[in-house]
Amino acid sequence: MEVKAKEIEIEKASIVLKLLGDKTRLAMMKLLEKNECCVCEFVAIFNISQSAISQHLRKLRDVGLVKENRKGQWIFYSLNKNSELYDMVLHILEVIPSQDERMKELEKQGLRISCE
Repeated sequence: MEVKAKEIEIEKASIVLKLLGDKTRLAMMKLLEKNECCVCEFVAIFNISQSAISQHLRKLRDVGLVKENRKGQWIFYSLNKNSELYDMVLHILEVIPSQDERMKELEKQGLRISCE
């Protein structure tokens, strides 16, 4: 018996696809598939400003794709597995190349969780 994927309203699907149409946000989501990351790590990985990273994360958070976890003064981001959009996002991320090398490079540079 085949399990049918949960249907998502066209409007919501369209918003997700627009957000993930940005290569930085798409790469961020792929990184968050396996990792919890803070803004400073994304700044180091993508070499763009903290404010630009924060804007990307705000957009993803506002539609419920990512969630925040505060640890002391730092905020860490991860995929929101409770989102009704989670299954759709996972299907998209399945076909996106791994971003593990970016995380390994960050660790090699000693920048993994550099804001703690």
